[in-house]
Amino acid sequence: MLTRRIIPCLDVRNGRVVKGKQFANIVDVDDPALLGKFYSENGADELVFYDITASNEDRDIYLEFVSKVAKELRIPFCVGGGIRTVDDFTAVLRRGADKVSINSAAIKNPDLIQEASRKFGSQCVVLSIDVKKNANGDYRIFLNGGRVETEIDAIEWAVKGVELGAGEIVVNSMDDDGMKNGYNTELLKMITDRVNVPVIASGGAGKLEHFYEAIDYANVDGVLAASVFHFDEIKINDLKSYLKNKGVSIRL
Repeated sequence: MLTRRIIPCLDVRNGRVVKGKQFANIVDVDDPALLGKFYSENGADELVFYDITASNEDRDIYLEFVSKVAKELRIPFCVGGGIRTVDDFTAVLRRGADKVSINSAAIKNPDLIQEASRKFGSQCVVLSIDVKKNANGDYRIFLNGGRVETEIDAIEWAVKGVELGAGEIVVNSMDDDGMKNGYNTELLKMITDRVNVPVIASGGAGKLEHFYEAIDYANVDGVLAASVFHFDEIKINDLKSYLKNKGVSIRL
């Protein structure tokens, strides 16, 4: 039975972990190294670190923060934000990351997925996609931290990303981000039905049942969340016990 992963997400701006709703209304949370250490010691299976303004500000990721967080962890660590080249992959991996997440740069230069996969292996290449449903009911990709809409179909982009070499897909539902009404299981299932790599749900978790719904209905490999963990609304070990009681294979 596939073991599912619980993944806290650290959205970082100006060296601090922050959180908002629907990619706006940002509030300060904590120091990334301290929070990363806490999660590493309290049941998280992996950690994701996003420098959320790097792409929009057209700058490189703050590598010193990557190093600080990596030193505190005993779990796999994925880093994204401002990654544009294979050299950026090298710099982040050398500072302790296990995986690298790309989003806007992959849309602008899909060959980056293939180049990075060939050099580092597909297991290191995570394609993160920011998705929103438009007025016609179609799921479209956004770039630059959810600020710029494209005409790219989200499901087809996920499929193409895997074909190019992405070893994992993180699906960020912008409509549901921070709303705590549940993951977009419809969107997630549309993607898990089409790709043969791990898919991670992101955006919308508010209670224990939401995590189970994403796993049970959409067959996601991992569930990512931020505010419910950051503000101690849900403890990771409580979530794991709940999922285990529901018959989900989980690392305790």
